[in-house]
Amino acid sequence: MHKRFLIPIVALLTACAVPVPMKKSAFVGEWRAPGMYLLIMQDGSVAYKRLKGGGSISIEGPLRGFEGDNAVVGIWPIRKTFVVSVPPHQDAGRWKMTVDGVELTR
Repeated sequence: MHKRFLIPIVALLTACAVPVPMKKSAFVGEWRAPGMYLLIMQDGSVAYKRLKGGGSISIEGPLRGFEGDNAVVGIWPIRKTFVVSVPPHQDAGRWKMTVDGVELTR
């Protein structure tokens, strides 16, 4: 693909992001656990990487919104729902949340 076509596509994907609503602002930040990384920016940009079973999964895309505490990321037909079983909270002075069964710390 030529660069002149790639730049408008990247701009279009970025423009599709939904900013994180104020009531979900605790989700914003860099979240980490061994083998997992999740970055949620205030503007709705999301980056995710997970090492599992000898392989890795990486996703970078726009936030589409929240379904309860679950975050939906991507562009149709490629989208991922991050299942948040424990939303962001403080525990012993550190921010934590559980996503897809993994406890992350910010």
